[in-house]
Amino acid sequence: MTSTTTNIARAEAPRRFRWADAGPFLALALVVLIGVVMNSSFMTGTNIANVVTRSAFIAIIAVGATFVISSGCLDLSVGSMMAFVTGIMILTMNRLEPSLGANAIFAGALVGLVVGALCGLANGLIVTLGKIEPFIATLGTMGIFRALITWMSDGGSIPIDRALRDPYRPVYFGNVLGVPLPVVITLIVVLAGAFLLYRTKYGRRCMAAGSNSEVARFSGVSVARVRTLAFVIQGLCVAIAAICYIPRLGAATPTTGQLWELQVITAVVIGGTLLRGGKARIWGTVAGALILEVIANLMVLSNMVSEYLVAAVQGVIIILAMLAHRFIR
Repeated sequence: MTSTTTNIARAEAPRRFRWADAGPFLALALVVLIGVVMNSSFMTGTNIANVVTRSAFIAIIAVGATFVISSGCLDLSVGSMMAFVTGIMILTMNRLEPSLGANAIFAGALVGLVVGALCGLANGLIVTLGKIEPFIATLGTMGIFRALITWMSDGGSIPIDRALRDPYRPVYFGNVLGVPLPVVITLIVVLAGAFLLYRTKYGRRCMAAGSNSEVARFSGVSVARVRTLAFVIQGLCVAIAAICYIPRLGAATPTTGQLWELQVITAVVIGGTLLRGGKARIWGTVAGALILEVIANLMVLSNMVSEYLVAAVQGVIIILAMLAHRFIR
């Protein structure tokens, strides 16, 4: 068997359980246990529902980031893209509300999905056709998206029309059989992502492209197409997160989604996906998002560390996760 065939076979081989794969879930259990010990209010139903619901946004975006990172790329623009898509959605809904009423919400959501996909497509084409390093390309689009939302809001905020607030409210505050609706949406996104990554030819090609792009090309895989589609999936996930996020604050501002790229990448990496590509863990990504939110929640509930240091703690976590990946390798 040639080296080319061997590498692709490894990418397409069924995944076997390893204790290292359980790492994110064991870490989540440990963090939850620490929370129970540190604060009696941690395990209340209200607090748990709040933690899980708040983690939904990062988890949804991180599912898309899992595809991008596993294909050998990186997207630093997701936070700014989130703000931009949110602003476009609100402006669309406000403009259509007089003629469509509450149906403007559905129109705004559809526009958001299209805009998110186009933003992802733009990132993908810049990287693949422009042959620019993903880090540099998405660093540039991060600045563009953030500047656009600042310009659209004139440095202030873009609030949703009052007539749409009550009809839109259940998307974030509603529930299905007691389960918060954002959590239900997250579960659907995760299941779809897991199926696409683990059960389809595209998912295998995605990891093959991240594992060794040259070998993948020699094996007939269009690496450019695979990576471009990964960025489109990322854009769609950002749009879905925006749809869930708007009812929470009811407005888009220049600071919406700020530093979310750090949280998303951290969730993906501590979930077991290799930052260099070639290996992806969708469910681990979800565990990573939960770990970040649980830690942030504990920092708020306790007085041991200031809540203003959440980003610093997340930065430490991603560094430790990278060191752990290097040690395991």
